[in-house]
Amino acid sequence: MDYNKIEIFIEKYFQGETSLAEEKELRSYFSSPNVAPHLEQYKAMFGYFSQAKLDEFTKDFPQQKVSKKSMWISIAASTVILLGMITFYMNSIQPQEVKNELGSYENPQEAFEQTQKALALLSQNVNIGIESVKYVQEYENAKNRVFKNNN
Repeated sequence: MDYNKIEIFIEKYFQGETSLAEEKELRSYFSSPNVAPHLEQYKAMFGYFSQAKLDEFTKDFPQQKVSKKSMWISIAASTVILLGMITFYMNSIQPQEVKNELGSYENPQEAFEQTQKALALLSQNVNIGIESVKYVQEYENAKNRVFKNNN
């Protein structure tokens, strides 16, 4: 047998790149009596794999009998949890009248003033965010001055 081919298969085997046919060829080579001396160290490993493949698990698992009492307790617990979830959901729903309230105004001038207030508040918060970005940029500039690129 070509030892170079077996060495390539072994390398591929440890990389996880062998096909089933290549693994079969490796197992048959290492189960034969004429293994190259420098490859003897792998003979035990492939011999173990061949032997382990033949082993069967014969121990029986004991069957656990579920009593009717524990089955009914499980059903009751599931029902209590389900009823609790339904109750929580029903209590957390807002009344229908509150949901339909959209905050609309009869007077267009009043609606305009409220919109202006909302936009001013939004603008103020956006400006605060922009000022925070300036601090981050100043930090980056200072960091770049202290830690010059070592590339």
